[in-house]
Amino acid sequence: MKGGMQGMLKQVQKMQEEMQRVQQDLGNKTVTEEAGGGMIKATASGNKEIISVEIDPQVINASEKEILEDLVVAAVNKALTSAGKMAENELAKVTKGMIPPGLNIPGF
Repeated sequence: MKGGMQGMLKQVQKMQEEMQRVQQDLGNKTVTEEAGGGMIKATASGNKEIISVEIDPQVINASEKEILEDLVVAAVNKALTSAGKMAENELAKVTKGMIPPGLNIPGF
């Protein structure tokens, strides 16, 4: 029983180290999403931080300010959702079924 517990603890420690590495790597990965047919682009890191927002100059019109704001929000939300999915996928590679589905881990 003792050897089994030590083995399990080593496995958990290895998984924790790998999860830390994945979190660091996610900061270097990005996803870009679009709204308005590509007129607005938002890029987010795997850490769910917005890196950039690009706006096609053709859509900048003071009389359509609210539409532009809505498109920016849509692109940003898509980028954050994609970044979250990317993080979940990377974490899943590390845990390989060791964490039960539905368990909420902070940061992921």
